Amino acid sequence: MSGLQPLHILVADIGGSHVTAGICNMQSRAIAPESITRAEVMSKGSADDILSAWTGALKSALKNGASEVSGLSIAMPGPFDYQNGISYIKGLDKYESLYGMDIKRHLADSLKIDTQTIKFRNDAESTIAGEALEGAGKNHRSVLGITLGTGFGSAFSLNKVTGDINLGSDPYQESIADDYFSTRWFIKRYHDLTGIKLTGGVKELSAIAGKSAEARGIFKEYANNMADFLAKPVKQLNPEVLIICGNIAKASRFFLPYLEERLNTTTIKLAQLDENAPLIGAAAMFEDTAPINPVNK
Repeated sequence: MSGLQPLHILVADIGGSHVTAGICNMQSRAIAPESITRAEVMSKGSADDILSAWTGALKSALKNGASEVSGLSIAMPGPFDYQNGISYIKGLDKYESLYGMDIKRHLADSLKIDTQTIKFRNDAESTIAGEALEGAGKNHRSVLGITLGTGFGSAFSLNKVTGDINLGSDPYQESIADDYFSTRWFIKRYHDLTGIKLTGGVKELSAIAGKSAEARGIFKEYANNMADFLAKPVKQLNPEVLIICGNIAKASRFFLPYLEERLNTTTIKLAQLDENAPLIGAAAMFEDTAPINPVNK
């Protein structure tokens, strides 16, 4: 790896059951298509199984991309010590075998690179940073982003500098926001109303929404809850645009109209970059910007 000004960065997005790796051109902020590598990960497996899958994908991206890279940046779920590269994921039904491990050191040794050239960034923050830089928020000065999936992530971007704001941990109704805006809320709510347990999550619910009043009602309730919860940060941050990312956004036709009706003081857009967003956002850690934390909780 070169010690020169970064021109290309090796990047990866760590998901719950997969890893996507590639090479980002820092001048164009684009992921080289030929470098993109996807691999399944046994997230409940041994540390060796998990780390072998990660490093294998990274090595494939390097080989396929054929570009000399200046660093490695990874979009990583938490809890994680992003500065030192140590995993503290526990009780989330994934990656528990990595608890307490120095992931940065392992990657440095496996890829034969300096630990100082390795950076980590929260996965939701990475996704929203990517959208703010090159996606749905590219032409906006201030961006509030949320990721909707197995968890509820959030970040705010001002003048292209993005920081995690962790709205998912904020109190909401009987617990915290993460419990109401992630996939498990849909599963629980549908079971409460029908006695049926969804095995396919939100994708299954959206497939039956055309003929199920209960399913459509759940999406509407979801939108109303979200509008209620987001009213405060939207008022406080006054973003030019709210960007919705994540797998639940694929079912947006069933909830977005209600959300737009309730949150009518701001423009709402769907994410545009798909899997490239967290890769671009992770690579941006090598740009001369510092994360921000604008929310006073």
